[in-house]
Amino acid sequence: MTAASDSDHLVETEHRVSPLELFFDLVFVFALTQVTGLMSAEPTWAGLGKGLLVLGALWWAWVGYAWLTNTIDADEGGARLTVLAAMGAMLLAAIAAPEAFGDDALLFGISYVTVRVLHVLLYGLATDDADVRDSVRRFAWTAVGAPILIVVASGFDGWAQAAFWLVSLAIDYVGPALTGQEGWRVHAAHFAERHGLVIIIALGESIVAIGVSAGSLPLTAGIGAGALFGLTIAAALWWAYFDVVAIVAARKLGQLRGRAQNVMARDSFSYLHLPMVAGIVLLALGVKKTLAHVGDPLTTPIAFALCGGVALYLLGHIAFRLRNVGTWSVRRLVAAGICLTLVPVATELASLAALGGLAAVCVGLVAYEALRYRTARERVRHGVAAPAR
Repeated sequence: MTAASDSDHLVETEHRVSPLELFFDLVFVFALTQVTGLMSAEPTWAGLGKGLLVLGALWWAWVGYAWLTNTIDADEGGARLTVLAAMGAMLLAAIAAPEAFGDDALLFGISYVTVRVLHVLLYGLATDDADVRDSVRRFAWTAVGAPILIVVASGFDGWAQAAFWLVSLAIDYVGPALTGQEGWRVHAAHFAERHGLVIIIALGESIVAIGVSAGSLPLTAGIGAGALFGLTIAAALWWAYFDVVAIVAARKLGQLRGRAQNVMARDSFSYLHLPMVAGIVLLALGVKKTLAHVGDPLTTPIAFALCGGVALYLLGHIAFRLRNVGTWSVRRLVAAGICLTLVPVATELASLAALGGLAAVCVGLVAYEALRYRTARERVRHGVAAPAR
Protein backbone atom coordinates (compact mmCIF):
# COMPACT_ATOMS: atom_id res chain seq x y z
CA MET A 1 0.00 0.00 0.00
CA THR A 2 1.10 3.57 -0.61
CA ALA A 3 0.21 6.95 0.74
CA ALA A 4 -2.35 9.09 -1.03
CA SER A 5 -1.35 11.17 -4.02
CA ASP A 6 -3.97 13.77 -3.21
CA SER A 7 -2.24 16.69 -1.49
CA ASP A 8 -5.15 17.50 0.77
CA HIS A 9 -6.52 14.18 1.98
CA LEU A 10 -5.30 10.78 3.05
CA VAL A 11 -6.75 7.89 1.07
CA GLU A 12 -8.72 5.14 2.66
CA THR A 13 -6.32 2.48 1.32
CA GLU A 14 -3.92 3.29 4.18
CA HIS A 15 -3.90 0.32 6.54
CA ARG A 16 -5.18 0.86 10.05
CA VAL A 17 -3.62 -0.02 13.39
CA SER A 18 -4.09 -3.77 13.87
CA PRO A 19 -5.23 -5.68 16.97
CA LEU A 20 -1.72 -7.17 17.23
CA GLU A 21 -0.20 -3.68 17.40
CA LEU A 22 -2.64 -2.68 20.12
CA PHE A 23 -1.85 -5.91 21.96
CA PHE A 24 1.86 -5.08 21.75
CA ASP A 25 1.14 -1.61 23.11
CA LEU A 26 -0.41 -3.09 26.25
CA VAL A 27 3.09 -4.11 27.33
CA PHE A 28 4.24 -0.56 26.72
CA VAL A 29 1.43 0.68 28.99
CA PHE A 30 2.78 -1.55 31.75
CA ALA A 31 6.31 -0.29 31.05
CA LEU A 32 5.18 3.31 31.52
CA THR A 33 3.59 2.34 34.83
CA GLN A 34 6.88 0.77 35.89
CA VAL A 35 8.82 3.89 34.98
CA THR A 36 6.48 5.94 37.17
CA GLY A 37 7.00 3.37 39.93
CA LEU A 38 10.79 3.68 39.62
CA MET A 39 10.66 7.45 40.09
CA SER A 40 8.05 7.21 42.84
CA ALA A 41 10.28 4.86 44.85
CA GLU A 42 13.20 7.27 44.46
CA PRO A 43 11.61 10.77 44.37
CA THR A 44 14.90 12.62 43.93
CA TRP A 45 16.66 14.28 41.02
CA ALA A 46 18.67 11.08 40.57
CA GLY A 47 15.46 9.04 40.57
CA LEU A 48 13.89 11.29 37.94
CA GLY A 49 17.03 10.97 35.83
CA LYS A 50 17.01 7.19 36.03
CA GLY A 51 13.33 7.07 35.15
CA LEU A 52 13.82 9.28 32.10
CA LEU A 53 16.77 7.17 30.91
CA VAL A 54 14.68 3.99 31.16
CA LEU A 55 11.80 5.75 29.39
CA GLY A 56 14.16 6.86 26.62
CA ALA A 57 15.26 3.27 26.04
CA LEU A 58 11.74 1.81 26.14
CA TRP A 59 10.43 4.55 23.86
CA TRP A 60 13.07 3.85 21.23
CA ALA A 61 12.21 0.15 21.32
CA TRP A 62 8.53 1.01 20.82
CA VAL A 63 9.39 3.41 17.99
CA GLY A 64 11.26 0.65 16.20
CA TYR A 65 8.22 -1.61 16.21
CA ALA A 66 5.99 1.28 15.12
CA TRP A 67 8.15 1.63 11.98
CA LEU A 68 8.26 -2.15 11.56
CA THR A 69 4.50 -2.75 11.65
CA ASN A 70 4.02 0.30 9.45
CA THR A 71 6.06 -1.47 6.76
CA ILE A 72 5.23 -5.17 7.05
CA ASP A 73 2.14 -7.22 7.78
CA ALA A 74 2.97 -8.40 11.29
CA ASP A 75 0.04 -10.85 11.26
CA GLU A 76 1.63 -12.94 8.52
CA GLY A 77 3.04 -16.33 9.55
CA GLY A 78 6.23 -16.21 11.57
CA ALA A 79 6.08 -12.42 11.89
CA ARG A 80 3.23 -12.68 14.39
CA LEU A 81 5.16 -15.17 16.51
CA THR A 82 8.25 -12.97 16.42
CA VAL A 83 6.27 -9.93 17.57
CA LEU A 84 4.76 -12.01 20.38
CA ALA A 85 8.26 -13.14 21.38
CA ALA A 86 9.34 -9.49 21.40
CA MET A 87 6.38 -8.76 23.67
CA GLY A 88 7.68 -11.36 26.09
CA ALA A 89 11.13 -9.77 26.13
CA MET A 90 9.59 -6.30 26.52
CA LEU A 91 7.49 -7.56 29.43
CA LEU A 92 10.61 -8.83 31.20
CA ALA A 93 12.33 -5.50 30.58
CA ALA A 94 9.30 -3.68 32.00
CA ILE A 95 9.24 -5.93 35.07
CA ALA A 96 12.93 -5.22 35.62
CA ALA A 97 12.58 -1.48 34.95
CA PRO A 98 12.19 -0.35 38.61
CA GLU A 99 15.57 -1.97 39.36
CA ALA A 100 17.18 -1.27 35.97
CA PHE A 101 19.99 0.52 37.81
CA GLY A 102 20.05 -1.96 40.67
CA ASP A 103 19.54 -5.67 41.24
CA ASP A 104 17.76 -6.29 37.91
CA ALA A 105 20.15 -4.30 35.71
CA LEU A 106 21.42 -7.37 33.85
CA LEU A 107 17.92 -8.78 33.33
CA PHE A 108 16.77 -5.46 31.94
CA GLY A 109 19.77 -5.23 29.63
CA ILE A 110 19.45 -8.74 28.22
CA SER A 111 15.68 -8.41 27.75
CA TYR A 112 16.09 -5.04 26.09
CA VAL A 113 18.77 -6.31 23.70
CA THR A 114 16.49 -9.23 22.80
CA VAL A 115 13.64 -6.83 21.93
CA ARG A 116 15.95 -4.82 19.68
CA VAL A 117 17.58 -7.81 17.96
CA LEU A 118 14.20 -9.39 17.17
CA HIS A 119 13.12 -6.06 15.68
CA VAL A 120 16.10 -5.88 13.31
CA LEU A 121 15.87 -9.54 12.30
CA LEU A 122 12.16 -9.37 11.58
CA TYR A 123 12.51 -6.09 9.70
CA GLY A 124 15.17 -7.54 7.43
CA LEU A 125 13.57 -10.93 6.87
CA ALA A 126 9.89 -10.02 6.53
CA THR A 127 10.23 -7.61 3.62
CA ASP A 128 11.18 -8.32 0.02
CA ASP A 129 11.81 -4.63 -0.70
CA ALA A 130 15.51 -4.29 -1.51
CA ASP A 131 15.61 -0.62 -0.51
CA VAL A 132 14.11 -1.37 2.90
CA ARG A 133 16.53 -4.23 3.47
CA ASP A 134 19.46 -1.98 2.60
CA SER A 135 18.16 0.60 5.08
CA VAL A 136 17.84 -2.08 7.77
CA ARG A 137 21.46 -3.16 7.21
CA ARG A 138 22.67 0.42 7.68
CA PHE A 139 20.46 0.90 10.73
CA ALA A 140 21.36 -2.42 12.39
CA TRP A 141 24.80 -1.32 13.57
CA THR A 142 23.44 1.28 15.94
CA ALA A 143 20.14 -0.53 16.67
CA VAL A 144 21.96 -3.57 18.05
CA GLY A 145 25.26 -2.06 19.15
CA ALA A 146 23.78 0.68 21.34
CA PRO A 147 21.59 -1.61 23.50
CA ILE A 148 24.58 -3.86 24.22
CA LEU A 149 26.08 -0.94 26.15
CA ILE A 150 23.14 -1.17 28.57
CA VAL A 151 24.14 -4.78 29.26
CA VAL A 152 27.70 -3.58 29.86
CA ALA A 153 26.31 -0.87 32.17
CA SER A 154 24.88 -3.56 34.46
CA GLY A 155 28.43 -4.30 35.62
CA PHE A 156 28.83 -0.79 37.00
CA ASP A 157 26.99 1.53 39.33
CA GLY A 158 26.73 5.25 40.01
CA TRP A 159 27.96 7.72 37.42
CA ALA A 160 29.79 5.06 35.41
CA GLN A 161 26.55 3.13 34.92
CA ALA A 162 24.67 6.30 33.97
CA ALA A 163 27.43 7.20 31.50
CA PHE A 164 27.03 3.90 29.64
CA TRP A 165 23.28 4.51 29.47
CA LEU A 166 23.78 8.03 28.11
CA VAL A 167 26.22 6.85 25.44
CA SER A 168 23.88 4.02 24.49
CA LEU A 169 20.89 6.33 24.05
CA ALA A 170 22.98 8.93 22.22
CA ILE A 171 24.11 6.33 19.68
CA ASP A 172 20.57 5.01 19.31
CA TYR A 173 18.94 8.38 18.78
CA VAL A 174 21.63 9.81 16.53
CA GLY A 175 21.89 6.59 14.53
CA PRO A 176 18.97 7.21 12.13
CA ALA A 177 20.26 10.70 11.35
CA LEU A 178 23.72 9.32 10.54
CA THR A 179 22.63 6.27 8.53
CA GLY A 180 20.16 8.23 6.42
CA GLN A 181 16.42 8.06 5.80
CA GLU A 182 16.49 6.82 2.23
CA GLY A 183 14.79 3.54 1.45
CA TRP A 184 12.29 3.40 4.31
CA ARG A 185 8.55 3.18 3.61
CA VAL A 186 5.94 5.19 5.53
CA HIS A 187 2.16 4.75 5.37
CA ALA A 188 1.23 8.17 6.69
CA ALA A 189 -2.26 7.67 8.13
CA HIS A 190 -1.25 4.48 9.95
CA PHE A 191 1.96 6.02 11.27
CA ALA A 192 0.21 9.12 12.61
CA GLU A 193 -2.62 7.06 14.09
CA ARG A 194 -0.18 4.75 15.89
CA HIS A 195 1.59 7.68 17.54
CA GLY A 196 -1.70 9.32 18.43
CA LEU A 197 -2.73 6.12 20.16
CA VAL A 198 0.48 6.05 22.18
CA ILE A 199 -0.36 9.53 23.49
CA ILE A 200 -3.71 8.13 24.63
CA ILE A 201 -1.88 5.18 26.19
CA ALA A 202 0.38 7.52 28.14
CA LEU A 203 -2.57 9.63 29.26
CA GLY A 204 -4.37 6.44 30.25
CA GLU A 205 -1.40 5.47 32.41
CA SER A 206 -1.64 8.83 34.17
CA ILE A 207 -5.32 8.21 34.89
CA VAL A 208 -4.49 4.73 36.21
CA ALA A 209 -1.90 6.33 38.50
CA ILE A 210 -4.58 8.73 39.77
CA GLY A 211 -7.08 5.95 40.37
CA VAL A 212 -4.63 3.60 42.08
CA SER A 213 -3.29 6.36 44.31
CA ALA A 214 -6.76 7.63 45.27
CA GLY A 215 -8.08 4.10 45.75
CA SER A 216 -5.33 3.20 48.22
CA LEU A 217 -6.19 6.10 50.53
CA PRO A 218 -9.23 7.03 52.62
CA LEU A 219 -11.48 9.07 50.34
CA THR A 220 -11.53 12.65 51.60
CA ALA A 221 -12.67 15.86 49.94
CA GLY A 222 -9.04 16.76 49.25
CA ILE A 223 -8.25 13.45 47.58
CA GLY A 224 -11.48 13.59 45.56
CA ALA A 225 -10.67 17.12 44.40
CA GLY A 226 -7.09 16.11 43.57
CA ALA A 227 -8.28 13.16 41.50
CA LEU A 228 -10.65 15.42 39.55
CA PHE A 229 -7.92 18.02 39.05
CA GLY A 230 -5.64 15.29 37.70
CA LEU A 231 -8.31 14.03 35.32
CA THR A 232 -8.99 17.60 34.18
CA ILE A 233 -5.33 18.10 33.30
CA ALA A 234 -5.22 14.80 31.41
CA ALA A 235 -8.37 15.77 29.48
CA ALA A 236 -6.86 19.16 28.60
CA LEU A 237 -3.66 17.54 27.36
CA TRP A 238 -5.71 15.12 25.27
CA TRP A 239 -7.68 18.05 23.81
CA ALA A 240 -4.52 20.02 23.06
CA TYR A 241 -3.17 17.18 20.92
CA PHE A 242 -6.21 15.68 19.20
CA ASP A 243 -8.38 18.73 18.56
CA VAL A 244 -6.16 20.09 15.77
CA VAL A 245 -2.51 19.10 16.17
CA ALA A 246 -2.93 15.41 15.30
CA ILE A 247 -5.10 16.19 12.28
CA VAL A 248 -2.69 18.70 10.78
CA ALA A 249 0.34 16.48 11.44
CA ALA A 250 -1.21 13.44 9.75
CA ARG A 251 -2.25 15.53 6.76
CA LYS A 252 1.17 17.11 6.42
CA LEU A 253 2.91 13.73 6.59
CA GLY A 254 0.58 12.36 3.92
CA GLN A 255 1.44 15.22 1.56
CA LEU A 256 5.14 14.37 1.51
CA ARG A 257 6.92 11.63 -0.42
CA GLY A 258 10.17 9.73 -0.32
CA ARG A 259 13.04 10.90 1.85
CA ALA A 260 11.20 14.08 2.88
CA GLN A 261 8.35 12.01 4.28
CA ASN A 262 10.74 9.66 6.09
CA VAL A 263 12.60 12.56 7.70
CA MET A 264 9.33 14.18 8.77
CA ALA A 265 8.15 10.88 10.28
CA ARG A 266 11.43 10.52 12.15
CA ASP A 267 11.57 14.09 13.44
CA SER A 268 7.91 14.79 14.20
CA PHE A 269 6.91 11.40 15.54
CA SER A 270 9.92 9.30 16.58
CA TYR A 271 11.79 12.21 18.18
CA LEU A 272 9.28 14.88 19.13
CA HIS A 273 6.64 12.61 20.65
CA LEU A 274 9.13 11.54 23.31
CA PRO A 275 8.99 14.84 25.27
CA MET A 276 5.20 14.64 25.18
CA VAL A 277 5.19 11.10 26.59
CA ALA A 278 7.89 12.02 29.12
CA GLY A 279 5.84 15.02 30.21
CA ILE A 280 2.79 12.83 30.80
CA VAL A 281 4.83 10.30 32.82
CA LEU A 282 6.27 13.09 34.97
CA LEU A 283 2.77 14.50 35.47
CA ALA A 284 1.53 11.06 36.59
CA LEU A 285 4.32 10.93 39.15
CA GLY A 286 3.49 14.42 40.41
CA VAL A 287 -0.23 13.69 40.75
CA LYS A 288 0.50 10.41 42.53
CA LYS A 289 2.64 12.16 45.12
CA THR A 290 0.15 15.01 45.45
CA LEU A 291 -2.71 12.66 46.28
CA ALA A 292 -0.60 11.02 48.96
CA HIS A 293 -0.10 14.39 50.75
CA VAL A 294 -2.72 16.84 49.49
CA GLY A 295 -2.19 19.27 52.37
CA ASP A 296 1.61 19.36 52.26
CA PRO A 297 4.06 21.10 49.93
CA LEU A 298 5.93 18.97 47.42
CA THR A 299 9.66 18.45 47.33
CA THR A 300 11.41 20.34 44.52
CA PRO A 301 11.97 17.27 42.30
CA ILE A 302 8.32 16.23 42.57
CA ALA A 303 7.10 19.81 42.09
CA PHE A 304 9.17 19.89 38.92
CA ALA A 305 7.71 16.56 37.81
CA LEU A 306 4.15 17.85 38.33
CA CYS A 307 4.42 21.31 36.82
CA GLY A 308 7.45 20.77 34.60
CA GLY A 309 5.84 17.66 33.15
CA VAL A 310 2.96 19.70 31.73
CA ALA A 311 5.43 22.35 30.54
CA LEU A 312 7.51 19.68 28.79
CA TYR A 313 4.39 18.29 27.11
CA LEU A 314 3.45 21.74 25.80
CA LEU A 315 7.01 22.45 24.64
CA GLY A 316 6.89 19.15 22.75
CA HIS A 317 3.73 20.41 21.04
CA ILE A 318 5.46 23.65 20.10
CA ALA A 319 8.42 21.82 18.57
CA PHE A 320 6.05 19.38 16.83
CA ARG A 321 4.14 22.24 15.21
CA LEU A 322 7.32 24.08 14.28
CA ARG A 323 8.66 20.99 12.51
CA ASN A 324 5.37 20.31 10.73
CA VAL A 325 4.13 23.69 9.55
CA GLY A 326 6.99 26.06 10.36
CA THR A 327 5.10 28.15 12.92
CA TRP A 328 5.00 28.11 16.70
CA SER A 329 2.35 28.82 19.29
CA VAL A 330 2.91 31.82 21.56
CA ARG A 331 -0.07 30.75 23.69
CA ARG A 332 1.36 27.34 24.47
CA LEU A 333 4.78 28.84 25.15
CA VAL A 334 3.21 31.26 27.65
CA ALA A 335 1.23 28.42 29.23
CA ALA A 336 4.41 26.33 29.56
CA GLY A 337 6.13 29.29 31.22
CA ILE A 338 3.27 29.70 33.69
CA CYS A 339 3.47 25.99 34.53
CA LEU A 340 7.16 26.37 35.33
CA THR A 341 6.45 29.34 37.59
CA LEU A 342 4.20 27.02 39.63
CA VAL A 343 7.18 24.83 40.57
CA PRO A 344 8.30 27.06 43.49
CA VAL A 345 4.64 27.58 44.44
CA ALA A 346 4.19 23.81 44.80
CA THR A 347 7.15 23.67 47.21
CA GLU A 348 5.61 26.32 49.50
CA LEU A 349 1.83 25.82 49.39
CA ALA A 350 -0.34 22.74 49.78
CA SER A 351 0.25 20.47 46.80
CA LEU A 352 -3.50 20.36 46.13
CA ALA A 353 -3.46 24.13 45.51
CA ALA A 354 -0.63 23.76 43.00
CA LEU A 355 -2.49 20.94 41.26
CA GLY A 356 -5.61 23.08 41.06
CA GLY A 357 -3.60 25.98 39.63
CA LEU A 358 -2.08 23.68 37.03
CA ALA A 359 -5.54 22.44 36.05
CA ALA A 360 -6.70 26.07 35.69
CA VAL A 361 -3.80 26.86 33.34
CA CYS A 362 -4.52 23.83 31.15
CA VAL A 363 -8.26 24.48 30.98
CA GLY A 364 -7.66 28.16 30.28
CA LEU A 365 -5.36 27.30 27.37
CA VAL A 366 -7.70 24.90 25.61
CA ALA A 367 -10.76 27.06 26.28
CA TYR A 368 -9.05 30.12 24.79
CA GLU A 369 -7.92 28.21 21.70
CA ALA A 370 -11.32 26.59 21.24
CA LEU A 371 -13.20 29.90 21.39
CA ARG A 372 -10.69 32.26 19.82
CA TYR A 373 -9.99 30.03 16.81
CA ARG A 374 -13.34 28.28 16.50
CA THR A 375 -13.74 28.95 12.77
CA ALA A 376 -10.18 27.91 11.92
CA ARG A 377 -10.58 24.76 14.01
CA GLU A 378 -13.71 23.75 12.15
CA ARG A 379 -12.02 24.31 8.80
CA VAL A 380 -9.12 22.09 9.81
CA ARG A 381 -11.36 19.37 11.22
CA HIS A 382 -13.31 19.29 7.95
CA GLY A 383 -10.16 19.17 5.85
CA VAL A 384 -10.41 22.64 4.38
CA ALA A 385 -7.05 24.11 5.39
CA ALA A 386 -4.26 24.09 7.94
CA PRO A 387 -4.59 26.58 10.78
CA ALA A 388 -3.19 30.04 10.05
CA ARG A 389 -2.53 30.97 13.65
